[in-house]
Amino acid sequence: MSGAETKPLLRALAGETLSRPPWWLMRQAGRYLPEYRALRAQAPDFVSFCLTPALAAEATLQPIRRFGMDAAILFADILLVPQALGQGLAFGEEGPVLEPIRDAVGIEQLRSDRVSSRLEPVCETVRLTRAGLPEATALIGFAGAPWTVATYMVEGGASKDYRHVKGFAYRDPNGFAALIDIITNATVNYLAAQIEAGVEAVQLFDSWAGVLPEPAFSSWVIEPTQRIVQALKQRFPTVPVIGFPRGAGLLYQRYAAETGVDAIGLDTTVPLSFARDLQGAGAVQGNLDPVLLMVGGPALTKAVAEIRVALEAGPFVFNLGHGILPQTPPEHVGALAELLSQPLHRR
Repeated sequence: MSGAETKPLLRALAGETLSRPPWWLMRQAGRYLPEYRALRAQAPDFVSFCLTPALAAEATLQPIRRFGMDAAILFADILLVPQALGQGLAFGEEGPVLEPIRDAVGIEQLRSDRVSSRLEPVCETVRLTRAGLPEATALIGFAGAPWTVATYMVEGGASKDYRHVKGFAYRDPNGFAALIDIITNATVNYLAAQIEAGVEAVQLFDSWAGVLPEPAFSSWVIEPTQRIVQALKQRFPTVPVIGFPRGAGLLYQRYAAETGVDAIGLDTTVPLSFARDLQGAGAVQGNLDPVLLMVGGPALTKAVAEIRVALEAGPFVFNLGHGILPQTPPEHVGALAELLSQPLHRR
């Protein structure tokens, strides 16, 4: 076997059922680690931190050194794409702040020709990280899916009701489609560059997929994702794509069947019986509640066992159902690593 073929994460994503589930955690490099907080203090702002390869590579490697996950995920941010397109981006106490784009005039200001050069530091982060990873540890690249990225670009940041972005999409579907097309093309190029630099799998984060009714979900979640997957598969047929349409509910089935992703990430609300049915379409990934990891103890042990019993009979990657919480004690992640290292005792 080649090095790639022996990596547990890549074997699971290829559809293999393993005796022990490979695992990694969304936001596994982050504020819950004291070494991350010390590293973050070396950059003047978060965007600079993401675009300084030596710092971003170190952040990517920190949880691997401490806990030995089966995969590292590139340290970056989904909003680097809008920034590379020319949209103003800053991070404040309440999260990201962008100059809102709500009409054709705003869309015309975006510059797709600058994306590759502005995101080259991310590719250098990939190269530095690959050089520092253990042989059996895979490297995952990622991007935000077009709908989720568009929500930030139109709303100007996080939103509770998504009225600006949904209003744009409903009122002017052709104009909104132009924005989605720009994001989709930039995302294809960005992920292709990450793959060429050395990532071995990629994940599309569609964090706000669950706010759309089915017709809009089809137009703004499924169709752009399908285009991204097809474009990547034409160039990199062996590189797996994980889709994470958080909150999709019953529409997970359509997403899995129609997008062409190799594996589907599940949020914490997905019942394990439903998740098991989805394994017929490929690998599933998830879906421990991040609060259980924060709480730890018997509740964590019980939940981990339940997920493993339900999903280890098929291709499966253990993960959270959303990102790790900053309040999570690092020792709880260590306890999770120990639980996942042991054979499952079925009753």
